[in-house]
Amino acid sequence: MIKAKTWILTKHFDGFPTDSNFELKVEELTEPKNGEVLLEAVFLSVDPYMRPFSKVRMKEGEVMIGTQVAKVLQSKNAAFPVGSYVVGRCGWRTHTVCDGTGLTSIIADWPQDVSLSLALGTIGMPGLTAVYGIEDVLDLQKGETLLVNAAAGAVGSVVGQIAKIKGCKVVGSAGSDAKVAFLKELGFDEAFNYKTVGSLEEALSKASPDGYDCFFENVGGPFSTVALQQMKEFGRIAVCGGIATYNDTTPQTGPYPHLTMIFKQLKMEGFMQSRWEHKHPESLKRLLGWLKEGKLQSREHVTKGFEQMPAAFMGMLRGENIGKAIVAV
Repeated sequence: MIKAKTWILTKHFDGFPTDSNFELKVEELTEPKNGEVLLEAVFLSVDPYMRPFSKVRMKEGEVMIGTQVAKVLQSKNAAFPVGSYVVGRCGWRTHTVCDGTGLTSIIADWPQDVSLSLALGTIGMPGLTAVYGIEDVLDLQKGETLLVNAAAGAVGSVVGQIAKIKGCKVVGSAGSDAKVAFLKELGFDEAFNYKTVGSLEEALSKASPDGYDCFFENVGGPFSTVALQQMKEFGRIAVCGGIATYNDTTPQTGPYPHLTMIFKQLKMEGFMQSRWEHKHPESLKRLLGWLKEGKLQSREHVTKGFEQMPAAFMGMLRGENIGKAIVAV
């Protein structure tokens, strides 16, 4: 028998997660049958979406949802030979036996000097989210001005860099001076710490006096209300996250700039990268190409040890990471 460590959701979150929401268990797996593979986790992803998705897509007592890079230890499936690496939605577990459904092989020409963990970040779901948000939702054009909040995170940091590749002005907001410094290293034209500015409205206006053509929204809450007032006429907003609201016990209510939306004729669209799954192979190759050319930088916040999954998850929700939050088994 194969033993796998798993993290179970013992009870749904009520406000901010605590250690009591999780329990580490060991389960026994059967040997792979015909068409199945045995996987061993190498890197596990920690993402904001896990917080809201766990409520709507999980039952108490189930293994926490999540994506990982895993090595194929045993295989009775020709598509995934022993020794190869895959990305799969296997959840918070060290070992998995599955029939290959939902597994994606790592790009064949993956550079040896690039960590496979990037398949969970810049060359993975966050990178794809950035590409599709910029190109398919915003249709960002050369010379336009883009605002990105949570800009030092896994998605936002890639968004800003792709916008610069496309010849745009980029303004980023982040929650610490260290994160602001990171954004400047990446080439953001303007960056500020939203926690220390005297006025968010003034900070946004100073960074781009003429306003913003596009807004890549990762946060929600009061930031959005202020930011929408700064949009240019016919501005476009791509909404892929709302981390400021994920831990609320009561849904946020309050003033929403409806008249601003109307008078400025703004377009706002929510999206998930899975909508363009048919374009993933080509998009991943482009992201990897930009990385090889030095046009795209990547930073990771790595926590070592499978036993640290809950701590890494809660740390990410508190904004402790710069770049992608990863757990190395």
